[in-house]
Amino acid sequence: MKTLRFLLEKEFRQLLRNRQLMRTLLLAPLIQLILLPMAADYTVKNIAIAVTDNDHSPSSQRLIAKITASGYFRLAGYTASYPQALKMVEEDKADLALQIPAHFERDLVRENAKQVYVAINAIEGTKANLGGAYLRSIVSDFNDDLRVQWAVIDDAPQVTVASSNWYNPFLRFPLYMVPAILVTLVTAMVAMQSAFNIVQEKESGTIEQINVTPIRKHIFIIGKMIPFLVLGIVLFTMGLLVGRLLYGIVPVGSLLVLYVSLVVYLFAMLGLGLLLATYSNTQMQAMSLSFFFINIFNMMSGVFTSVDSMPGWAQAIVATFPPSHFIKIMRTVVLKGSGFSDIMPQLWAMAAIGLFLNTWAVLNYRKTA
Repeated sequence: MKTLRFLLEKEFRQLLRNRQLMRTLLLAPLIQLILLPMAADYTVKNIAIAVTDNDHSPSSQRLIAKITASGYFRLAGYTASYPQALKMVEEDKADLALQIPAHFERDLVRENAKQVYVAINAIEGTKANLGGAYLRSIVSDFNDDLRVQWAVIDDAPQVTVASSNWYNPFLRFPLYMVPAILVTLVTAMVAMQSAFNIVQEKESGTIEQINVTPIRKHIFIIGKMIPFLVLGIVLFTMGLLVGRLLYGIVPVGSLLVLYVSLVVYLFAMLGLGLLLATYSNTQMQAMSLSFFFINIFNMMSGVFTSVDSMPGWAQAIVATFPPSHFIKIMRTVVLKGSGFSDIMPQLWAMAAIGLFLNTWAVLNYRKTA
């Protein structure tokens, strides 16, 4: 313990002496946490739509007004022909092209049915899917308005749906994204810095002075891990404060559950960082390896896309990613109020992964004494 105390004193002094690093570790994540939830939003708005109205009737005008007044669509052009509207889609000036055919209102009155034609630019799949869904919903509402206006009564019974949104009643996007983004920032700015710290000492040659001392390998690894563990807890606390002050996010669950989960998570991720350091001789190598894992974690851990929607082989791989487990814990504890009994599978998974990675890092660390 005396050896560990001296090693920790050395690590904390070295860490706090580097003011540029401390600014990067503490200020940069907070700025990102403020900006990213505002920019990253699943709600697609300002969908450009080009409209061709070949009917020019009151009904077609009401449909166009209903579409543009929805808040999701922006009228990019009012074209004289459908090919002109398609041309706007081809030139990326519009995301959707809508054609209202001639005799639209007349056929609605006579036949009680009429089609409109929509072409969707599917280069951006999310915008295309949501834009088409929004438009279909608006047309469905327009149909209901017509039925009321024309007093159309069906003899067949109708089924209506009354829904409510649990845990996020008003579908506030920051409530869903801020916990996940906080996890990614803690991962990138703290866990991976442990790899850079060891490799920096390799490049400067100071680690050789430690290698010739009788300090045991696991004591050395623990001494390298604890300062960044403390730093991760500080950064996580600052992130929770930003979430509360800026976005009004108050965790429904216990803070004790969050912090215990955080310690287990940092144990796993610091193990990965230390393992990468044992395979890197330069900071450039450590940075390349770190960015490789960070990019995969960000894309596949459920930050932006649901893990349950991935194919089976991808879900099996994601199960070995500590961020995927901690993101799930964060969302269920912050939004749902889950306790230890609810998140125990994720805690055990992170602990097992952390034990494996840290054991690997200790065994792989080459010490000359």
